[in-house]
Amino acid sequence: MLFQSPVYAQNIKKLLKQGEEAMQDKNYFSAAQVYNQIILQDSFNLSYQYLYADASRLNFDNDISLHWYQKVFKTDNGKNYPETIFWIGELLKSKAQYKQAKKFFTKFASSNRRSKNEHTKLLVEKAKLESEACDLSQLMMKNPLAIVVEHLDSNINSKVSEYAPIEADSLLYFSSLRNKNDKDTKNDIAFNKIFISKKEQQKWKRAQEMDSLINQQGVHTANTCFNSNFTEIIFSQCQQKDASTFVCQLYQAQYLQGKWSKPTLLPSPINTEGSSSTQPALAQINNDTYLFFSSNRSGGQGGMDIWYAKKTADNSYSAPTNAGKLINSYEDEITPYFEDITQTLYFSSNHHKGMGGFDVFKSEYKNETFKAPENAGYPLNSPLNDIYYSINSKKDKAYLSSNRIGSFFEEKQSCCNDIYAFAITPLIQNEPAKPIDTSLQIISKMKLLVPLTLYFHNDEPDAKTKAITTKKNYKKTCEDYLAMKPLYLKEFSKNLKNEEKQGAENRIENFFEDSVQAGFNDLEKFSLLLEEVLNRGETVKITMQGFCSPLASTDYNINLAKRRISSLQNYFNQYKNALFVPYVQSGKLIYYEEHVGELPASKQSDDYYDTRNSIYNTGAAAERKIQIIAVSEIR
Repeated sequence: MLFQSPVYAQNIKKLLKQGEEAMQDKNYFSAAQVYNQIILQDSFNLSYQYLYADASRLNFDNDISLHWYQKVFKTDNGKNYPETIFWIGELLKSKAQYKQAKKFFTKFASSNRRSKNEHTKLLVEKAKLESEACDLSQLMMKNPLAIVVEHLDSNINSKVSEYAPIEADSLLYFSSLRNKNDKDTKNDIAFNKIFISKKEQQKWKRAQEMDSLINQQGVHTANTCFNSNFTEIIFSQCQQKDASTFVCQLYQAQYLQGKWSKPTLLPSPINTEGSSSTQPALAQINNDTYLFFSSNRSGGQGGMDIWYAKKTADNSYSAPTNAGKLINSYEDEITPYFEDITQTLYFSSNHHKGMGGFDVFKSEYKNETFKAPENAGYPLNSPLNDIYYSINSKKDKAYLSSNRIGSFFEEKQSCCNDIYAFAITPLIQNEPAKPIDTSLQIISKMKLLVPLTLYFHNDEPDAKTKAITTKKNYKKTCEDYLAMKPLYLKEFSKNLKNEEKQGAENRIENFFEDSVQAGFNDLEKFSLLLEEVLNRGETVKITMQGFCSPLASTDYNINLAKRRISSLQNYFNQYKNALFVPYVQSGKLIYYEEHVGELPASKQSDDYYDTRNSIYNTGAAAERKIQIIAVSEIR
């Protein structure tokens, strides 16, 4: 082994260089393969684990990426690799594990709030946004749209990507990578082509390529849109810049005498040198024609932005206008579609509050401005990418492209987009929005915080008593508990060394931050929502339950659980100078108690002299809790 070690070291050094070069070329597939080879030789090196996790995430190998990020986090706890925490949140979010994801986003924002690094500061703001998005996602899943999303069959979808669907009467136009006969050998990828499928007897026939005037050899062709009478087509032609990036320009053609004319490049300022213009959509606004598209040109908010330009009398276009800061962000806004009847812009974004990846958003255009975008809802959106929303010419069906679970794939799940469809209420005119029951919305937000768990130090409040009530307020009890963190760090890591000591300290740090402090933060949010719903005249019932670790007798623990619930009631009764007391007295706020005592079949130590495990162990600490287990509105 002594003779072999330098060989291994040289091999790893060589692989690291290959991996770095692949990442710089944005060839994440190759990079992930290289880092996997390194991991097979040395799976304990944190930097190798992190590199493999990063490359796997960018290569859409979400499960592999999450596994290795979690291994890094377990050892490092975000000290040397702070972004690990953020990416674990993102990957959990992509699995719809929103409560767990929110904990990691909150932890990242809290741990890095004082960072002066500009990139980290952006991630902190994104983590705060993602935390709110996790709450919104749970609300949307509990209140789904009345639609059934259909995965189109293999006549349309294949094991590679299908996207950009546009239906005109009985024809479906879409883009795909399925043509292996025209291949970019340098980048080992088939050229994108536009395909057409015809509907017969309510079924889509096997798709065929559009004619070669549109689908030219040796170039990526995709993203069609048409004018209202389907006599004009605008589409993208793209060249590959690196393994993951394309530079696109917009072309147009006319349908004359039964065939398409030779495509011509749309002139400046639609196409600009050094930037990409793609994903066109034609629209009617105030009887004028506008072209919407996505571009990374200068003058935007950053990344890909939504732009639009008015068509002039001579069939050229005015200087494009950026859709503005409400629509665009420093990340990516893509695949615009403007619905003429309701004057609503649909687009996808990976920045606004979504369920994961890209979500579809909608924004009403009124008084020459776009309103703040709203998430288009679940199950239209999913925890993965949802893009290319469009509505058919009959205005009774919508389409989108998504890599959600259930999409066909060749090598790895969720690698590739498929086309989905669902029926919508036929659009006739711009109907007024239905009034929203805001009380129900607030109650739903409160339910997202449930079960709301609050933690206590051993035998608190009021140690060594059999009383069932206390004068202590949970806020003070929690503050005292948080102040004991140094003692817990000392006692739980006593006599441990190296990685075991670091692991024990990490467990204590995470418990106090992610459980004790986070629980109190949720209590404050819960109280603000409770205040709002009570001010609306509603009657609210809160059900509370108490738990204890098994360090004392069951009878003693039952009384202790009651004291802990009493401290929470004191918190509510003293909240904002006894704001809630009149509601309790009038029966508008009802407390309902369920006392349990110690958790059944606890595996924690009940040895009074083994304080490391019976008191300072995070397992025992996790059992010393109470919960708000239910909140309900009584009408």
